[in-house]
Amino acid sequence: MEGLIPIVNRLQDAFSQLGVSMSLDLPQIAVIGGQSAGKSSVLENFVGRDFLPRGSGIVTRRPLVLQLIQSTMEYGEFLHCRGKKFTNFEEIRKEIEDETDRTTGSNKGISPVPINLRVYSPHVLNLTLIDLPGMTKVPVGDQPADIEQQIRDMLLTFIKRENCLILAVTSANQDLATSDALKLAKEVDPEGLRTIGVITKLDLMDEGTDAREILENKLLPLRRGYIGVVNRSQRDIEGRKDIKVALDSERKFFISHPGYRHMADRMGTPYLQRVLNQQLTNHIRDTLPALRDKLQKQLLQLDKEVEEYKNFRPDDPTRKTKAMLQMIQQLQTDFERSIEGSGSAAVNTSELSGGARINRLFHERFPFEIVKMEFDEKELRREIAFAIRNIHGIRVGLFTPDMAFEAIVKKQIQKLREPSIKCVDLVINEMGNVVRRCTQKMARYPRLREECERIIMSHVREREQKTKDQIMMLCDVELAYMNTNHEDFIGFSNAQQSADNTQKRKLGNQVIRKGYMCIHNLGIMKGGSRDYWFVLTSESLSWFKDEEEKDKKYMLSLDGLKIKDMESGFMSRRHLFAIFNPDQRNVYKDYKQLELSCESQEDVDSWKASFLRAGVYPERSSDTSTSNGGEDGGSDAGVSSLDPQLERQVETIRNLVDSYMKIVTKTYRDLVPKIVMHLMINESKDFIYGELLAQLYAAGDQNQMMEESPEEERKREEMLRMYHACKEALSIIGDVSMQTSYQPAPPPIKDDWQFRNSAPSPTPMASNSMASKPLPPSNVSNSRPMPPPASNPSRGAPPPPGRPAPNVPGRGAAPPPVRPGGLPPPLIPT
Repeated sequence: MEGLIPIVNRLQDAFSQLGVSMSLDLPQIAVIGGQSAGKSSVLENFVGRDFLPRGSGIVTRRPLVLQLIQSTMEYGEFLHCRGKKFTNFEEIRKEIEDETDRTTGSNKGISPVPINLRVYSPHVLNLTLIDLPGMTKVPVGDQPADIEQQIRDMLLTFIKRENCLILAVTSANQDLATSDALKLAKEVDPEGLRTIGVITKLDLMDEGTDAREILENKLLPLRRGYIGVVNRSQRDIEGRKDIKVALDSERKFFISHPGYRHMADRMGTPYLQRVLNQQLTNHIRDTLPALRDKLQKQLLQLDKEVEEYKNFRPDDPTRKTKAMLQMIQQLQTDFERSIEGSGSAAVNTSELSGGARINRLFHERFPFEIVKMEFDEKELRREIAFAIRNIHGIRVGLFTPDMAFEAIVKKQIQKLREPSIKCVDLVINEMGNVVRRCTQKMARYPRLREECERIIMSHVREREQKTKDQIMMLCDVELAYMNTNHEDFIGFSNAQQSADNTQKRKLGNQVIRKGYMCIHNLGIMKGGSRDYWFVLTSESLSWFKDEEEKDKKYMLSLDGLKIKDMESGFMSRRHLFAIFNPDQRNVYKDYKQLELSCESQEDVDSWKASFLRAGVYPERSSDTSTSNGGEDGGSDAGVSSLDPQLERQVETIRNLVDSYMKIVTKTYRDLVPKIVMHLMINESKDFIYGELLAQLYAAGDQNQMMEESPEEERKREEMLRMYHACKEALSIIGDVSMQTSYQPAPPPIKDDWQFRNSAPSPTPMASNSMASKPLPPSNVSNSRPMPPPASNPSRGAPPPPGRPAPNVPGRGAAPPPVRPGGLPPPLIPT
């Protein structure tokens, strides 16, 4: 593991600086095998410490999940003893034994509940090793009758995971064909990519025998082959033989043994560690491309954000001045783009903002407010009648007095002040929103941002007063002189001849607006409380099922209709308005009014402005005032009915007022936006370009103004740190790719022996190659040993005649094929 530790450390350091979890997810290593096969000893060699229980029979009775974690200190910690550190590994062994007994008892019982142990050490990688109970068939002690199935299920729980390397441990003095470990590994890893065969106890084989053919992967081959190891004996462990000394003894054994010396470099615990090391390296290299892609995406995102920070030097005296100039220039550009509009990629695509909202105020909201302030017909006629009679006084008037016209017109012009001033206020609010959005990029310097907003809005407030003064002066100008010679004014003669005093400009039946609205006063069963597609023209309002406009639900004529606001329901978030007939006639089927709703107040205002263009005017509070009766109402009725001459004069003045007010409102709708644009918006833009910087310098100390906020300073440092850490991590990944090599998986092999030999061998003394054929007794007793086959000239001398053949896996050649019609030649034990 020594070679991999620095590489993984560098990667983990780089990723920990990034604050990104480096999901290398190194494979788990699980050991499976029969009882006393040496599984725990193999695992101990990875850690380099004695800490696992030893003995004969079933010692490991619960799964031990051993998490190796790299640390500067060396100690162990159990999950069931959280917070308690074990620095003495003898105490760790004792705690494992005690915890096993607490759950399973002391009479050989087993349990699938794992013991979780974390070992912190500077000499390990972040790996998970799993020590599993040995496979057994006969229950002993307190073990259940189905002990074999329970252990099998327990092992499958761990080794079926795709990121688990399986070490199938088999002792050399056991028949390999009966290895349950290899059979179980084959079930979960049919391709053999995760399975490594480990042969233990090679030093305990009978004299004159060896496991050479197994270790050469010739007999019962595995895709990743077999590795032989020599663990410490129980006497060595009791005699406190050190693991390093044991590794030296193992090396000497393989070099000095005649059957293994030619492959000693591929045997032993160090080689097993190197094989596992290569597997871990392969896994790391497989993970690196995904990590590299992830880092490169993050680097591209960071690159845009840290562009201004790359050459950032806090101690540079010119930095603050330069940053301040750049931000003011950016503010100037952003403000102009917000007002004038821009085709850049930064345009807002989710809602109206800046100049678009101001344009909407000018051409939808302001005209609507003017119409809301328009005079009421009945009230206007009463005022005209009183004015005419008061001007005539005691005399009976023969002619229509023009003074009545002038008095009524002045009163109507006075009403235009309120919507004009309200338009200025709405534009001021929107300009404040624009300034706040434009100064968001100054968030790094809160004092600078605050000072910029203060200076700009102070100037806007100054311009606001001048703008309102100018609008008031416009009203005074209109009041100062009545231009009855205007080309659009109908004059007295035309006013007397005109019969229709409410005629509106016809647009033709053109479409004014389309969109979705909801009808609220219909029941759900009648199709209400759902959105319909409405089409508003100058003469009618139609609604359809959807925007395809194929299924028309209804078409409503707009003649004589009016519009009014309504309050939303208690639980409703939609904004309501209604269309009704002032004469109390039904508007739609049996309904006196049609209640419509939109999702936002802006949509409602826009629809109201559209209805206004179609001639549907809003309801006025004065509509109900004439219904109260009274002396004035009675006198008006009396005037209308008793004096036909007065009625004709009222009609004439009414037509003159209507004609002249159309001229005035047209002038207001044209001039008020121009006044606001010139005196407030353009002046503010010129101020930001010309005087903002000078006023900032005059406002105070620039060093204090350009102090970063603590949050922004932390954000900048964090962003720069992540940027450099990201580049460093990419560099490390490149180094790892250069410094490590990838070893592809071995090619598949013919391993159908695992299916043929799934049953135990009936002759424990026979070699694996003879497991399927019993040996004829006569051939054993009467035949002399034959020389070894030519294919194995290096094999040692056979034992003397009369000595029974040892039970050694892999000894003896495969039986020759049976010739047709004859008996097979005798099988000679070697």
